[in-house]
Amino acid sequence: MPLLKSLDSKSAVSAAFRLKGGLFPLTLLEIAHYNCAEFEQQLQSKAAEAPVFFQQTPVVLSFEEFNGDLNALPLGELVAICKANGLLPVALRNSNPELQAQAKLLDLAIMPVGRVKAAAEEQAPAAEPKAHAAKPSAAETEQTTEFSHSPSRIVTTPIRSGQQVYAPGGDLIIMASVSAGAEVLADGNIHIYGALRGRALAGVRGDTSARIFCQSLEAELVSIAGNFKVDEDLRNNHWKAAVQASLDEQSLCITPLV
Repeated sequence: MPLLKSLDSKSAVSAAFRLKGGLFPLTLLEIAHYNCAEFEQQLQSKAAEAPVFFQQTPVVLSFEEFNGDLNALPLGELVAICKANGLLPVALRNSNPELQAQAKLLDLAIMPVGRVKAAAEEQAPAAEPKAHAAKPSAAETEQTTEFSHSPSRIVTTPIRSGQQVYAPGGDLIIMASVSAGAEVLADGNIHIYGALRGRALAGVRGDTSARIFCQSLEAELVSIAGNFKVDEDLRNNHWKAAVQASLDEQSLCITPLV
């Protein structure tokens, strides 16, 4: 008769895995309307403009602004076109049941729609009777902003290829260069007192007032609140110059530092 071994804390087999939270920026592919030939042609043109970006890039398919019948949309066909052009759809962002059913068959994750925006719109009518209420003073506004803002994160060493540095709730200040293949992210602004050769993403939680500053623009990608440009676009102006990146409505602008 075999002997039974007790599995105490010392003899138990170590865990094969563990779950950890991580921050990985995903590109949102917002689709306004769909025609197979037109969609494929436009995607091929964009891939030709930025071939580095269209290399196994994960994207979330969003149909929040879609103009057409979502029930008749051939999602599998659309996903195949994306994959053929270097994009890897990993998730769907839409509440349409038929579209979600197709997404599950294609092994796509279902991402939540813009809940904050929807909640704000639902509460708007109820808030109308309070329109005459006194507005908060400037001091109160400043106190609220300061309370919700985290201290800046300061990094004094170079950011090497393969590294990812994130500043949650505040600015990221790097007193050195960012190498190609590295990624720096911040909820607020990004200041780089050296060359930016990797990827810089500011306002990653949607702050459209965020900016990116660097002493030499040699970036693979710069992004503010999800609006981005890749190196093929950046090389046209101010390449290897001291610049700042900011948003003008939904357009990412690169201007020299003065």
